[in-house]
Amino acid sequence: MPTLDWIGKKAVVEHHKQVPFHLLRCNDALSVGEPGSGNLLVQGDNLLALKALLPYYAGQVKCIYIDPPYNTGNEGWVYNDNVNSPEMREWLGKTVGKEIEDLSRHDKWLCMMYPRLALLRDFLRDDGVIMISIDDNELANLTVLVNEIFGTNNVLATLVWEKGKKGDAKFFSVSHEYIVVAAKNKAHLIANNTKWRRSKPGVDQVLTYYNDLREQHKGDHDAIRKDIMAWYRSLPAKHPAKAHKHYNCSDDRGLYFPDNFHGPDDGRENRPRYDIIHPITGQPVKKPSTGWRWEEATTLQALAEVPPRIHFGPTHNTIPCRKSYLFEIDKEPFPSVFYKDGRAATLEVEQMLGPGSFAFPKDSEVLADLIGMVTEKNDTILDSFGGSGTTGHAVLKLNHADRGQRKFILVEMDKEICQTRTRERLASVINGYTVGKKESKSLVPALGGGFRFCELGEPLFSSAGTIEDDTVSFKDLAHHVFFIATGEPLSHESDLKTPFLGVSKCVAVYLLYNGILGDKSVNGGNILTREILASLPPHDGTRIIYGNGCRIGPERLRRENIIFRQIPYEVRVS
Repeated sequence: MPTLDWIGKKAVVEHHKQVPFHLLRCNDALSVGEPGSGNLLVQGDNLLALKALLPYYAGQVKCIYIDPPYNTGNEGWVYNDNVNSPEMREWLGKTVGKEIEDLSRHDKWLCMMYPRLALLRDFLRDDGVIMISIDDNELANLTVLVNEIFGTNNVLATLVWEKGKKGDAKFFSVSHEYIVVAAKNKAHLIANNTKWRRSKPGVDQVLTYYNDLREQHKGDHDAIRKDIMAWYRSLPAKHPAKAHKHYNCSDDRGLYFPDNFHGPDDGRENRPRYDIIHPITGQPVKKPSTGWRWEEATTLQALAEVPPRIHFGPTHNTIPCRKSYLFEIDKEPFPSVFYKDGRAATLEVEQMLGPGSFAFPKDSEVLADLIGMVTEKNDTILDSFGGSGTTGHAVLKLNHADRGQRKFILVEMDKEICQTRTRERLASVINGYTVGKKESKSLVPALGGGFRFCELGEPLFSSAGTIEDDTVSFKDLAHHVFFIATGEPLSHESDLKTPFLGVSKCVAVYLLYNGILGDKSVNGGNILTREILASLPPHDGTRIIYGNGCRIGPERLRRENIIFRQIPYEVRVS
């Protein structure tokens, strides 16, 4: 497989493994809405934040969407886009060393992206997917980078998003950008017959209005048909729901379109031409010249259903139709080339945060389509380049629409952006906000939900390699050691009130630390002794026990199938 090389690559390929684990601290004053929603907004360098989140979410994320800097060379806006911010230069200097002076802006971008993508891959479930927005500046480099980190067999598509013409172009009016899509394990998706579908534009509005009419008219399908046809006529010419105006008939099953029941005109002489009896006249209905589309057994089955799936005319002189229900064909594959004007996203953000608040935000409807297509109602979505918070907004939209409980994790490096843009936008859509001027104000309804605002705390280990008992809680270290021992995150349902943390693949993990047994003295409860071993919950299999020391001999440890690991020396695995 072809690989990409650049100045500084050797320094960053394994760098994500050396990134120290930091603690996450919740800031209640900046958190919004329901604290138990499971949503997180993390302020801090996304490389450090991802490493801090890994013990909690490794292998748990269904969808990652990121919108990294496009590396346009533009330094004229607050969300620096050429990987030349002071924070990034400082990181590159520490990581790459003296070679930083030789780095082109493309080298810097690749050095920045490689360890972050490598960490992001560890968050994905086997059926997970990552989507990365980019433009022509780094598309070629990103493609090779994704191939190298995720594997060429796992690259699914490169979507083309047309966003509107640019009149100031020197050569071509470049009106598009890209979304590179890759799976954690494409073979897993294929083996599980995974099919991604999005709602057809306008269908949700039609079905919502139709369901309201059903409630209003109590099963009077003639009245429903009359009202929904009037509603279609009232819509603006370009309204997406208008494309479905032929779906205007109704029965107890739903809204349908009387579709062609003719057999295709393919020259087949033995096309089915059996009799179908009209339910009112009792006479055989008129047959199409090309015969019927279905074999007789299929038609008889359709007629036997309640209500029947055949639509008859007033008499047998009309050729009947098959019923095509909108709720059964309301999904479609997402196109690889699509159009959505980029100005709509800017307007949406400015209505919440004010004019000029954030340049080039992503469109929440597009992200809701993409995320909704690949996730279920309880999945977790991660965005480590949080920006204006579009990913969180899209998840909240989806949950409001289908009563889902999807959870988002957003990371934003810039403190000011995180607090005054990302947080404020999410707070606005959670609580509702007003748009328009004084004389024409309208309320955008609240979507509900909430999030916890987190900040990066101190490293788990001090520069001397020790763990500060007063700083690192039992819960902090428990999540870390369980991840180190098993490669999996500790369940969020764990009560963490005893040394027993949990079991993974028949291995039980225990932690003797910080007075979990009720004694915070130097040796109280943190040393594995015969007495403490006898008090630990039993497990029929391998037991890994972390503690400050061990007073049980190696022979007994072997007989008891115990692996002892000393804190902190055998914890610093990354």
